[in-house]
Amino acid sequence: MHDDRERVANLLGATALAITDDLLSAPASASRLSMSAAAALIVLRADPGVSVTELGRRVGLTQSAAVRMVDGLERDALVERRRTIGNWTGVHPTAKGRRTAGQLLTSRTSQLTGVLDGLGDTEIHHLGTLLAKLLDGLYQASGSADRMCRLCDRAACTPDGVECPVGAADRAAARAAAEDEARTDHG
Repeated sequence: MHDDRERVANLLGATALAITDDLLSAPASASRLSMSAAAALIVLRADPGVSVTELGRRVGLTQSAAVRMVDGLERDALVERRRTIGNWTGVHPTAKGRRTAGQLLTSRTSQLTGVLDGLGDTEIHHLGTLLAKLLDGLYQASGSADRMCRLCDRAACTPDGVECPVGAADRAAARAAAEDEARTDHG
């Protein structure tokens, strides 16, 4: 069994690397954006108006790197900063930015569905169940749903009321934290 576990882990690693290589080239082929900038547009498409700092956190950049990235996206007319209450400024995609994010998601989806072409419907269903379980475990290790899902097509993840496994894990962790806090407050 141990040999099988190591073999499957190795196969998973090779698969993940091959898919990652393809996905890393998607932003370059669909646009001239870096992976972080592509992820930022996708994040902003789903959640417009986040701060530069929050956007950087979600795509894995320092605050200063996030500022430089947003500056570049703004120069390319893909995003705009909007001042709201006080000194708080949100980053919003422009129409061009939303179109670009849509193109990036379409390219990503096309590449990923192509990976599944060799599988039958039942195998795809089983793989989906296994991936949901793996994603739950990965969430438990990282605790960052926003970071894990920074390139996700949220509509594709939750068709017909299907629950996102990362979102479900995030909500379960929030409930557990609230219960722990309530026990501490009353304990």
